[in-house]
Amino acid sequence: MNQQRKHSQVINCAEKAILFGTGDEVKMKARVLVDNIPDKNVAGEWGLCIYIEYNDKKILLDSGGSDLFLSNAEAYGVKIEDVDLAVLSHAHSDHSNGMDYFFEKNKKASFYLQESAIEKYYLKAFIFHKYIGIARSTFDQYRDRITFVPGDYQLCDGVYLIAHKTPGLESIGKRERMYTRSARKWVPDNFSHEQSLVFDTDKGLVIFNSCSHGGAYTIIDEVKSTFPDKQVYALIGGFHLHNKTEKEVRAFAEKVRETKISYLCTGHCTGQKAYEILREELGDRIDQLHVGLTMTF
Repeated sequence: MNQQRKHSQVINCAEKAILFGTGDEVKMKARVLVDNIPDKNVAGEWGLCIYIEYNDKKILLDSGGSDLFLSNAEAYGVKIEDVDLAVLSHAHSDHSNGMDYFFEKNKKASFYLQESAIEKYYLKAFIFHKYIGIARSTFDQYRDRITFVPGDYQLCDGVYLIAHKTPGLESIGKRERMYTRSARKWVPDNFSHEQSLVFDTDKGLVIFNSCSHGGAYTIIDEVKSTFPDKQVYALIGGFHLHNKTEKEVRAFAEKVRETKISYLCTGHCTGQKAYEILREELGDRIDQLHVGLTMTF
């Protein structure tokens, strides 16, 4: 396994956990296997992978940017071979590059993707376009282990995949210099390949969206409109603020505040500087993701 990992800082989080609810209320536990910030003795990388236990189901969200999630899972006593369901939040390589390693280790679980995740995705750098999508060999070799989802989908009782419904997200793709290739033309990404993983808990709905390219506040509103009779309690994942100015981050915080969500936990593409600003703005309503963090709802 590759031992050279990118990270921004080291946190000793071996015993750190975030607890929501006690006793019979607790029915979901999430453990961060991959994030930019490593544990004291467990490596991190630019990417995200979260292992989630919900009732009797074991679910993996994303697979990071390499095979790192396997060794980290072993360090925390997580058995990847026992995972029942796997979900890809969106079709970028820092979340999908571990898929082949997952399929080699786990012989039963399907990976659930939005239908448009099969398309090719690029990041524009000057006049060049760098491929940042899922490895094409993954589709060729493991097509029978991939399930394509056409929009919203119920994975199992109390667990849902929610697709974007907000028009005009291609403006974000253009701003972020993210594109797809269509009919010999470069088309701004509208993030139709991005999906939220949503759990129904006693605290309310808990949303996982690994990069929130469509906007965290947009995602919260989309889930609210999808489940009008339920309260949205938390959003966990990256917010893609690492390349934003302080003014933009503070404006983002205000939009999130207006959603009246109770709790956020963020890392990966949010960036350390943006997280510190969000902490100033949102206080105890927000925490930071890092390798080894355990959240129990």
